Amino acid sequence: MSPVGIGVIGAGVISDAYLKSMRSFPDLIVHAIGDLSPDAAKDKADTFGIERHGGPEAVLNHPDVEIVVNLTVPAAHVEVALAVLAAGKHVWSEKPLSLTREDGRKLLATAQRAGLRVGCAPDTVLGPGLQTAHRIIEKGDIGRPLTALTQLQGPGPESWHPNPAFLYQKGAGPLFDMGPYYLTALIQTFGPVAEVAALGSKAWNRRSVGSGPLAGTEFDVEVMTHISAIARFESGQSAQSIFSFDSPLSRSGVVEITGTDATLALPDPNRFDGEIKIRRRRSQSWETLATTTARSERGTGVLEMARAIREGRPHRASGALALHVLDVMTCMNESITEGAFMDVESTSEVPAPLPDDWDPYVATL
Repeated sequence: MSPVGIGVIGAGVISDAYLKSMRSFPDLIVHAIGDLSPDAAKDKADTFGIERHGGPEAVLNHPDVEIVVNLTVPAAHVEVALAVLAAGKHVWSEKPLSLTREDGRKLLATAQRAGLRVGCAPDTVLGPGLQTAHRIIEKGDIGRPLTALTQLQGPGPESWHPNPAFLYQKGAGPLFDMGPYYLTALIQTFGPVAEVAALGSKAWNRRSVGSGPLAGTEFDVEVMTHISAIARFESGQSAQSIFSFDSPLSRSGVVEITGTDATLALPDPNRFDGEIKIRRRRSQSWETLATTTARSERGTGVLEMARAIREGRPHRASGALALHVLDVMTCMNESITEGAFMDVESTSEVPAPLPDDWDPYVATL
């Protein structure tokens, strides 16, 4: 066996985190980066020491690229992923998997027919923070898990993102952009979702860029920017969630799992590390159970998928899991419109925890 060849399409902000991690993993080799703006691809190639750069074809036509990491904007995820599959390569996509269930199903079916794999963010669920929390719950420290509460509230990303308009278009907003982190963490604990209900609102029809060269530029808001949702899982357990870009008060990263004996506060699901705290029944204070440190960042899921391909086993951050998360979010949007509970037709297996000795920096291939 040998290291797995990687190509990247999309040279935007998030590519820095992926490239920094993937370049440090001995089981991966980043051969090429492409973008609709070849100059942007060249800048990333120069920064990270990548040999080939140019348009998307620089990646699709590279003979040594086995997995293409798709970091395009949400509206282009499926189009690019289908081109990757047509080139005979596996694809890892940033979230969400697609904008619609139909496109997501088409993507997975195309990959299955071709004997290729689809992986999808978030991979934060593979970090020591959420992995450790999952083991604590499985061990029975909170008793039988019953309910969950998640909160993602803040003023929105336009204050820091240099080009945030796409984050307010279809396929983004607080639900589709940030929801996958929280929903994937909940599915890891409770299993697949059976039904949802939601209410939504939009504070402003237009917003403006707060920093960078486009500061002051206004853009349209196409999606709901505050969503309050409830979910019932196939297991019978339930969760309440807020996803909001309308709040001056930030409460991001809240994931609390309540069991028969205690409540567990998980780390921010948008991170790979963090504290895990427990509030036991009849206790008056929180107790820190663990403080975890990230071994790696974005791109961890690409590495786990690459190793799985070489080992001939399923990868954990799968397209099927991403499609289920997409289905859940789509049902929440439909519930806002219909004013009713919506059944979630899809399902997904819960990935097994990573082995205790899993190390991204050990050469295994």
